[in-house]
Amino acid sequence: MDSSTILLTGASRGIGAHIARKIACPGRTLLLLARTHEALYDTAKACNSRGAQVMTFGVDLAQPEEIATFVEQVVDEPIDMMINNAGVMFEEALPWETDPVSWWKTQEINVRAPYLLAHGLVPGMLARGGGRIVDLSSGAAVFDNAMSSAYFVSKTALMRFAGSLHEAGYNSGLRVFSVAPGIVKTDMTDNQLMHKNRTEWNSPNEVSEIIAAIADGELDSLAGTQVRAGTDSLEELRSRAKQGVGAAERKLRLTPWSDQSR
Repeated sequence: MDSSTILLTGASRGIGAHIARKIACPGRTLLLLARTHEALYDTAKACNSRGAQVMTFGVDLAQPEEIATFVEQVVDEPIDMMINNAGVMFEEALPWETDPVSWWKTQEINVRAPYLLAHGLVPGMLARGGGRIVDLSSGAAVFDNAMSSAYFVSKTALMRFAGSLHEAGYNSGLRVFSVAPGIVKTDMTDNQLMHKNRTEWNSPNEVSEIIAAIADGELDSLAGTQVRAGTDSLEELRSRAKQGVGAAERKLRLTPWSDQSR
């Protein structure tokens, strides 16, 4: 069964705006979040033109009291899918040269906000028979980097939290996905040192198509894994969904020692 009422954070621009347009269709209600209502005007208008019902909310995801107020407003809505797209990366610096305030704010937006939304809304999803959660993941969740510790820590933590939700909710109908979009040209990536002089970028359509397929219920058997736009084609994912995946596939796991280390 496809998702009919979908919450999407960071919907005003970049990848979030592309996702919103892709999943908008008649019979579907979208709850779009950004820091201000005004920022969502273009996205909401585009989604309305595609036949979706749209509700917009101005929520600063760094402020837990604003998240709590939002949850109170929508807790009775029949939300059956959440897409945690909003994320930040404030600086690129060696760990001991970072700004502690910015470092921690990255965790607040990238990890605490998805946790608070799940804490407030997943019980209702389970009471209604389940639902889907999609976290915008990253290669940062599975690799090390000297210059972007805050972002890499946050994405790793988010993927581990997705695993916890998967283990806790799967038998009750919850399906949780970590979806890495690849390197998409956005306001954030365009100014990063790690992507300086990059000429090849992933299309936001790739990740949007994968998330649309998840919303349509096509990839439920891949729940609990990380899928990667640009590496995993939608056709391949559909094929894998029919086959099913093993318990350890595409998970965060400890790597074994290499024989060469002996």
